[in-house]
Amino acid sequence: MSKEKNTSRFWKRFRKNKAAILALCFIFFSILIALFAYPLSPDNTPNANRMLVEISTQKPGYTCLFLKKTKNQVVEPSNAIQFLLYGKETNYDLIPIKSFTLNRDSILVNHIIDDETNEPLSFSLRDLQINTTLNNSEIEKQLIIKKTFWLGTDRFGRDMLSRLFIGTRVSLAVGFIAVILSVFIGLFLGAVSGYFGGWADQFITWLINVIWAIPTLLLVFAITFVLGKGFWQIFIAIGLTMWVGTARLIRGQVMALKELEYIQVAKTMGYSSFRIIVKHILPNVLGPTMVMAASNFATAILIEAGLSFLGIGVQPPASSWGLMIKENYNFIITNRPLLAIIPGIAIMLIVLAFNILGNALRDALDVKG
Repeated sequence: MSKEKNTSRFWKRFRKNKAAILALCFIFFSILIALFAYPLSPDNTPNANRMLVEISTQKPGYTCLFLKKTKNQVVEPSNAIQFLLYGKETNYDLIPIKSFTLNRDSILVNHIIDDETNEPLSFSLRDLQINTTLNNSEIEKQLIIKKTFWLGTDRFGRDMLSRLFIGTRVSLAVGFIAVILSVFIGLFLGAVSGYFGGWADQFITWLINVIWAIPTLLLVFAITFVLGKGFWQIFIAIGLTMWVGTARLIRGQVMALKELEYIQVAKTMGYSSFRIIVKHILPNVLGPTMVMAASNFATAILIEAGLSFLGIGVQPPASSWGLMIKENYNFIITNRPLLAIIPGIAIMLIVLAFNILGNALRDALDVKG
């Protein structure tokens, strides 16, 4: 059967799986959120880390007025690429207020604090760098903003929706990097083991069995201890622990393929082992590799979330779904359980989507075992 017919049959079978199409759409939607996390976030400061402790642990849909107070230090402007990757610092602080009164040269605000008898705070318009010749409506537009926290705020008063968006980038990045590392190492070792056999097969099989016997989290702990804590270190550590399944699968596939007639013909024609593996064997194991990659993607996201929850993964103030659960899990038994449930639901949905996609790829490619 030609390559075009195989591709057509694959897409025909894949499209019949409605759950897989829905999962694929959700994954693409998550990728878009990850790429444009800062432009989409209500709080687009670096790591969405604007702390407003006066309004901590608020329910979804909470709305509040804020006074914009100009910072003393100069904030360096960021270009479009920097904003897309890292967010941007603002040149003002936000002060949560209940109400305000504009005078000719000052503004009086009632700060949100527990004490209901607090005296109004007075700010000079000149100190706020406001042109006093403007009318009250124009001054109000420059000084007062109204923000709605659609998913509420965490215990530090940070916007949960913004932190969730930034955390999407971390979860997809760890999955992507872990899959690249695991597939590259697994393909190489599995192909060498399955094709050459002998001492190479014995050594690689022994290595696979040893790595397989060590619990994944313990192995990640050990690698993290060597590499140190950090954004990239945890990604590499997870990738270095997930290649064994891919190597084991590819080894079995290569051992079966190398006995086929067309491989024997290639050998008699004098083709090098490298050419036979790269051009004639590996293209025929891409199907199982894709299925394994989808499964590894979901596993990597779960491992990263678990490590961040334990304090070994992504470190504050960076945003990670596992870290969000760690910071707010105590509220599960209070009247604010959504602070931990929301990132938990996000993890569940993205892992479910990749598992459904992996099962659909297996069925469409007719992968057995």
